[in-house]
Amino acid sequence: MHLAMLVALALAEPQAAPQETPAARWAQFRGPGARGVSDEATFPDRWSATENVAWKTELPGRGWSSPVVWDGRVYLTTVLNLGESEAPKKGLYFGGDRPKPPKSAHEWWVYCLDLATGGTLWKHKVHEGEPRSAIHIKNSFASETPVTDGERVYFQFGNVGIFAFDREGKEVWTQRFEPHPTRFGWGTAASPVLHGDRLYVVNDNEEKSCLLALDKGTGKELWKVERDEKSNWSTPCLWTNSGRTELVTTGSGKVRSYDLDGKLLWWLEGMSSITIATPFAEGDLLYVSSGYVGSPLKPVYAIKPGGAGDISLARDARSSASIAWCDWKAAPYNPGTLLYQGRLTVLLDRGLLSAYDAKDGKPFFERERIPEGRGFTSSPWASRGKIYALNEDGVTFVFGAGDTFRLLHSNPLAGDDMGMATPALAGDRLLLRTSARLYCIRAAPK
Repeated sequence: MHLAMLVALALAEPQAAPQETPAARWAQFRGPGARGVSDEATFPDRWSATENVAWKTELPGRGWSSPVVWDGRVYLTTVLNLGESEAPKKGLYFGGDRPKPPKSAHEWWVYCLDLATGGTLWKHKVHEGEPRSAIHIKNSFASETPVTDGERVYFQFGNVGIFAFDREGKEVWTQRFEPHPTRFGWGTAASPVLHGDRLYVVNDNEEKSCLLALDKGTGKELWKVERDEKSNWSTPCLWTNSGRTELVTTGSGKVRSYDLDGKLLWWLEGMSSITIATPFAEGDLLYVSSGYVGSPLKPVYAIKPGGAGDISLARDARSSASIAWCDWKAAPYNPGTLLYQGRLTVLLDRGLLSAYDAKDGKPFFERERIPEGRGFTSSPWASRGKIYALNEDGVTFVFGAGDTFRLLHSNPLAGDDMGMATPALAGDRLLLRTSARLYCIRAAPK
């Protein structure tokens, strides 16, 4: 929708100002703690391409980054191909390798939208040229989710760099990256995270993997740790437990935990051959998953705090002094797992849903088929007793949280709304990004 049309709509029907409360802030990938949970959110549980839509804004280019929200402003990224783009295909990822970078010029853009209207407050082109790296047909050059502390927003484009802006759209600093090849040319996706005065970045690739700590005020590199890893797509996790704060990175080779100065604390082997999902914690248990469909191992781990050195679990074991429980066959491939009301929900890419006791891993139900629900890439989310899952057809399935499988209903969007980005929850609004546009879901005024 063009800005002029948005203004006309705003004049015809005044929009309520968004709530400027912590509940209306969604500052990073999957929100607080990378959990995908907000019981303070009050968005409706039913919508369509027209029902309960406060606004929808057309988005140029392609980007699978999630929107982030802070006090009435929505930040997101996109990359525009000035030549011809091959449309992404729905379904599993086989056959989508495109190992050579495209030859056409591209533009890398950062956006700030008004949460009340969807209008553009500011936008900047931060880079232009031919891509120096390849991407899988289903990936994008804008798959990393920004992160913000309210004063500044940090936009990352994997093989280009990080661009820091203040909330008014002034560029504060830039940290450029040297591009490195990824596995089969699939591209990058791991998002940055903030903690204190530092920005942490994982860059796992086929040549020179590393973990970086940057000064969030200046972009200056504070330390850098080389990693004996190949390509991965998992965002790191800040885990504050009863003993310390740890920076946890997952990898197909090893899961590693570092202190905030980059010292290795513990590690474990025993992941699937491709690792994508972001770890998260609840109190003193850290949840890690890795479930590539072609791998014999698809583990979900619940890890205890205080580990030191090698805490790898024997293949015939289910728990240890450092691991509360492990299910070797449960993990999804692309979606992250979801911990809500004491249950760990697992959404498999091909449309199966499971729920486990988060404390001991015992199943409540396993691999229940979601009717017409195949093709899930984005991660599920939860609010006010319901669990939501968006598939690649742009349909959101709504489940009742509990010990049994209960599909309540489904919410389809338009036919060109391919869904691969994980949504943002912002008070009484839900932000759904598709291949074509950004929707703001909000209950219609009565």
